[in-house]
Amino acid sequence: MGTLPFSVRRLLLLPALALFGAILLPWQIRLQQCGAKAGFCAVPLTLGLREQLGQSGFLAALSGFRAPLAAILWIEAHGAWEKTEWGRMAALFDTVTTLQPRTPLYWDMAAWHMAWNASASTLMDTRQQSEALRERAARQYVLLGRDLLERGIRNNPQNYQLRDTLGRLARDKEGDHAAAADAFSGAAACPGAPAYLKRFAAYESSLAPGREREAYGKLLRLHREGGARNAPTLLARLRELEEKLRIPEDQRIGREEANPAGKTP
Repeated sequence: MGTLPFSVRRLLLLPALALFGAILLPWQIRLQQCGAKAGFCAVPLTLGLREQLGQSGFLAALSGFRAPLAAILWIEAHGAWEKTEWGRMAALFDTVTTLQPRTPLYWDMAAWHMAWNASASTLMDTRQQSEALRERAARQYVLLGRDLLERGIRNNPQNYQLRDTLGRLARDKEGDHAAAADAFSGAAACPGAPAYLKRFAAYESSLAPGREREAYGKLLRLHREGGARNAPTLLARLRELEEKLRIPEDQRIGREEANPAGKTP
């Protein structure tokens, strides 16, 4: 007997989850009540989610099976990506992140698929002959990616990766250096954030009109800390800002440091 299609397996699995969940429902309700008293927040199971999941899926989620249900829908979203069914993929990602809002990976990957994969594919879609319409559709997917990241950050405020991705989106997809600087700066302030995020924040500030003085201060501090002392990009940006801000010669970093060992910035 051949393997059942995924859609059929899903239909068989959801009722089983719902039935098993119904047995555990009284215990689950008591657990949620205890969690509420302890200050834990849960995403409400609204009528909108009921429409997205269908009756069996909604019962499974209500019964405490959000994680396995989200995993099933995530696999389905991956299938939609392979078929370039962007609208269906977006709807599935929205449901997955609603079910599991405290899983940063779901938000991060969903945003990447929207803002990078879907937008790039739309720009190259020769079935749409109007370049203006292709660009408009691509921008919409970038906005969807931004929305996913912003909602993900609200649900995971201490996660640096989501803020890092938001900074890359602002920098690479929107060309907004000020927004990128703010996102990287927020990421750098999160627990466990890697050191490069401070540099990224300073680099983007140096490219944002009106932030040159602020960027110069940040870059100079990084240079004096020594961690990225010989980073060619950091030194090159410092020299550019010294010229732009007309920093006195006796206050500038050494010219030999601006191009150590003949390195190209």
